[in-house]
Amino acid sequence: MSLEPILARIRSLSEALAAVPVPEGVAHVQDPLQYAWAGHEAYWRMAGGHPRGVVWLGMNPGPFGMAQTGVPFGAVPMVRDWMGLRFEVDHPEPGHPARPVEGLRCRRAEVSGMRLWGAIARNHPDPEGFFARHMVLNYCPLLYLEAGGRNLTPDRLGRVDRERMEALCDEALGDVLSWLDPHWVLGVGKYARQRLDHVRDRTGARWQVAECLHPSPASPAANRGWEGQVREQWRVQGLPGPCPV
Repeated sequence: MSLEPILARIRSLSEALAAVPVPEGVAHVQDPLQYAWAGHEAYWRMAGGHPRGVVWLGMNPGPFGMAQTGVPFGAVPMVRDWMGLRFEVDHPEPGHPARPVEGLRCRRAEVSGMRLWGAIARNHPDPEGFFARHMVLNYCPLLYLEAGGRNLTPDRLGRVDRERMEALCDEALGDVLSWLDPHWVLGVGKYARQRLDHVRDRTGARWQVAECLHPSPASPAANRGWEGQVREQWRVQGLPGPCPV
């Protein structure tokens, strides 16, 4: 199918979230779909909008991943060197002084993104081989930062603020998944799995839901052989074909 409906739906989610009040306890919110749209669009145009067997779902941007590139789990070396994408990003206004946005010139690489895309790249030297059957999305496009610059993940927001955000993200996720028409959706971490279960139950979608360990270094388990654990989770849950990591 044409990518235009998907891109338009993603832009509309960004616009809707811009009207949501800043959550309590959050000092700074930035949306890569605004200032790094060039990177996000380039990612989709490279990957294509065709149906997928498996869609992977992350949680929200990290300060050195999607917040720099607009690409889910988008560690700069993987976006620039493996995906082969080139683009310029703007600067969020206002930005956070402890978390400058440098786009593809950022020298810090997000560990989660390096683990996920690095494992995929070792098994798929050509990105087209991966994107023919898989797609990686993020549930919420917003980066939430505390005053000192620490990343505040969506699952740690207060209930009212979290539910306000989730209502918008759930609806957009359901729309995008209906276009990608996967057989399986894989939540990268427990929170993403919970949102997938909720959207499936609400929409009556027929895709099956699975879960894998999040690659964040904040997870002690992920620091003990993330790839091997994901391959075992893939096998036990019965996902199709060889695990791509």
